[in-house]
Amino acid sequence: MKAILVANPKGGSGKSTLATHVAAHFAWEGEQVMLGDLDRQHTARHWLSLRPDNFPRIHGWELAEGLPAQPPPGTTVAVLDSPAGLHGKKLDTALKVVERVLVPVQPASFDLWALADFFQRLAEEKAVRKGRVEIAVIGMRVNPRTQTFRRFQDFVADYRLPLLTSLRDTQLYVQLQPRGLTLFDLPRPRFERDFAQWQPIIEWLK
Repeated sequence: MKAILVANPKGGSGKSTLATHVAAHFAWEGEQVMLGDLDRQHTARHWLSLRPDNFPRIHGWELAEGLPAQPPPGTTVAVLDSPAGLHGKKLDTALKVVERVLVPVQPASFDLWALADFFQRLAEEKAVRKGRVEIAVIGMRVNPRTQTFRRFQDFVADYRLPLLTSLRDTQLYVQLQPRGLTLFDLPRPRFERDFAQWQPIIEWLK
């Protein structure tokens, strides 16, 4: 089973947007996908409840009273949407069951400052040091023509992490959320620019 963690210690960074899109992509590829919600706000679980039945199904946790949440039998891809402030034992536990970590980041200074300790913590993890878990960064709501974006690129480079791509600032993602949909559920020719921005993420996850 391929397991992917979407994590950032700061709230509002785009974790749920990224997690739901990754899950939808793999569902369209014919995988048996579980979107696991580690956040107490249950954002991803609520999004799943809104997803139309005529689109590829994405499963949630299998929940049984008194037992830990588990992927449903037959799951081939698990995407874990994490809460803000993920650290300590919860972060350790998550890193033991995943192979890839996607870190969505908005390029504002406050967001970058919040990430410094998180990146240092990840670098110290045994699974990361030994190469069992790989980490990549995604720019969220980015204008690549700004000085802020250039500072963002330098920040990521300092930690020797790959900046896979940057997703443009568009209302498209916000408009799709209350419908339980993602970019991957739309006709591709109409949104080719956005699909192109996602391609490096898809290639890296494969």
